[in-house]
Amino acid sequence: MVKKDERWIDWNKLKGLSDEQIDAKAQEILSLMTLKEKAYQMSGDESMITGGPRMAIRYNGHPLPAGNDKKLGIPGINFLDGPRGVVMGASTCFPVSMARGASWDLDLEERIGNAIGIEAKAQGGHFFGGVCINLLRHPAWGRAQESYGEDTYQLGAFGVALTNGIQKHIMACAKHYACNSMENMRFKVNVIVDERTLREIYLSHFKNCVDAGVASIMNAYNKVNGKFCGHNPHLLTDILKNDWGFNGFVITDFVLGIRDGKKAVHAGVDIEMPFHNRMGPKKLAKLVQNGEISEKQLDDSVLRILRMKLKFAHEGDPTTYNMDKVTCKEHVQLALEAARKGIVLLKNENDILPLDKNKVKKITVVGKLADMENLGDHGSSRVYPPNVITPLEGIKNLAGSSIEVLYDEGVDPEHTIELAQKSDVVIIVAGYTYKDEGEYTGKAGDRSSLTLKPEDEALISKVAEISDNCIVVLEGGSAIITEAWKDKVKGILMAWYPGMEGGTALGEIIFGDINPCAKLPMVFPKSKEQLPFLDIEAKEIEYDYYHGYNLMDKEGYEPAFPFGFGLSYTTYSYENIKVDKNIIKENEEVKVSVD
Repeated sequence: MVKKDERWIDWNKLKGLSDEQIDAKAQEILSLMTLKEKAYQMSGDESMITGGPRMAIRYNGHPLPAGNDKKLGIPGINFLDGPRGVVMGASTCFPVSMARGASWDLDLEERIGNAIGIEAKAQGGHFFGGVCINLLRHPAWGRAQESYGEDTYQLGAFGVALTNGIQKHIMACAKHYACNSMENMRFKVNVIVDERTLREIYLSHFKNCVDAGVASIMNAYNKVNGKFCGHNPHLLTDILKNDWGFNGFVITDFVLGIRDGKKAVHAGVDIEMPFHNRMGPKKLAKLVQNGEISEKQLDDSVLRILRMKLKFAHEGDPTTYNMDKVTCKEHVQLALEAARKGIVLLKNENDILPLDKNKVKKITVVGKLADMENLGDHGSSRVYPPNVITPLEGIKNLAGSSIEVLYDEGVDPEHTIELAQKSDVVIIVAGYTYKDEGEYTGKAGDRSSLTLKPEDEALISKVAEISDNCIVVLEGGSAIITEAWKDKVKGILMAWYPGMEGGTALGEIIFGDINPCAKLPMVFPKSKEQLPFLDIEAKEIEYDYYHGYNLMDKEGYEPAFPFGFGLSYTTYSYENIKVDKNIIKENEEVKVSVD
């Protein structure tokens, strides 16, 4: 047991301070700290030797602390990851961020942040590292599912909403700063980008989060204009801390987020995560003693850390923060709401959807993914909910007793065709899994193809030949090219990775209990030639100003499904649109009327 120092602080008595009081108290605490105590605040508490094996068994199986000084009473930041929920324990698994981006519902995203904040704090966390707002430059990006879309304005709005929800309870961290839009080469790639493109396209959504008061920013692994993000003073100090006035702290992405502690401190990194390695206390103290970094630099970092700990790192009311709140009924219902609002209806020829229970008597559901708990990648964002409703379960549950629902994996095309011929409707579930895309750990990573697997495309075409009522449900993290088969089927739904209640939401939409309302947060192209250049093994790549719908517009391309596209079961039209003024001045109100 660590003996309390005479300087020991009862941290929970410092709850509820004003910003001015927090600044004063942080300065006071800093003045009492030794050089080594300051340095201790600036890295994870565990070593690679002790923490590495535990992380290999179960990533973030416990909160990852940094700067937990029991002698002084200063709590650690207690990191928990995301973004589709809290990765620790058996937490609520929401749809992936891309599905939530398709909802265009900022209130929903803030409520999800609120639920995540409660579940994280109930499990001992003070810090949620899951506000992922990297821009979708190209749909082959393996971790597209962790972000919200291709538009920087939308990314900023959703990042702020999630931050606001989380920070009702704990610290939020926006990541990965910056230009982290490819996966396989993320540890090596050098992104060349001009200043206008950098600030307007790849950074402005981070500024939105800074303006909203986000507690922390995580630097990315990649290089930007020749320097690793964790060694890049232009990104971390010139822009983030000086131009934007960020008063929170910068943490590294894990393990390889920096390569050199001295360069990292000079660039503006405040905490190395999750272990004390290149910025360990002894190393930082020695760098100060040798005059290679200044104690003033440590003071700036520690003040930033103390301010956020004083604001957020307190024990919570056990009636609010307890294990009964983890996957509680309200949070599971919220996951269902998010799934309902995120599934996009891409095609509905002859109004095949919703299915009429009075007319449909037999349905065949096809595809391995139909009976799979397909929640997204198995990297650092993986959530382990206590139960998952698959597409097949959701369809069966909503079909009721009057409709016979058959299931076929689709591995034997002849058997599939035989079932399809006997069915009123065939629903094929196809797409990707954690084996195809996600965080790169020797497998997955960036997508090698934007189409479905050849065998899936062939199966869809064969079934569509003999069934007039073929519907395809797509699962995946971003755009899927559908040109080989989309004209052959009657209906297409994009379900993404829809979370623990995704199957229920899918069944409700298929049978009309819920009217689909989601809209695409990115362009679905007709071919890869409509997209920016991407070599997933490139060691250097240039990011220019245009991608997504801006590139489509610039080049005059016609997409398969445009940005913002999404059908519903309601038909309506706007006519005779009128604006009450011909000339509009800045900040002036305008009234628009329609018939």
